[in-house]
Amino acid sequence: MAARRPRSASDHDSDDDSYEVLDLTEYARRHHWWNRLFGRNSGPIVEKYSVATQIVMGGVTGWCAGFLFQKVGKLAATAVGGGFLLLQIASHSGYVQVDWKRVEKDVNKAKKQLKKRANKAAPEINTLIEESTEFIKQNIVVSSGFVGGFLLGLAS
Repeated sequence: MAARRPRSASDHDSDDDSYEVLDLTEYARRHHWWNRLFGRNSGPIVEKYSVATQIVMGGVTGWCAGFLFQKVGKLAATAVGGGFLLLQIASHSGYVQVDWKRVEKDVNKAKKQLKKRANKAAPEINTLIEESTEFIKQNIVVSSGFVGGFLLGLAS
């Protein structure tokens, strides 16, 4: 991470503003107060572990997340599909009478409410997306390992 600061007047060869680039990671390494305040292991994951370790960590956590996502997804799909199937069997057998006009009215009402809430939540969602994108950019190796592991977990 780099920051820019204006050079002093003696550094100027002309009237144009010129800047020198400061490497904040190098600055943090050279100043001991940073380590006392934040600890030696503070900073991005890129500085702490090798590329191979980052890929393995991302891959293992991604595989676990993908495997769990697959199992929970199957369970949820089975529950929803089974419930719908039982409702249809009960309806055709005469045990249950479904007022489809009322169902349609309630679904339309729910759609309108969801649209209103979605418009209100848009700024928070955009902020979350921006923060996630920044995290992925800073930890691209771990993120790549996670995505690969996630896909493998879904497939297993």
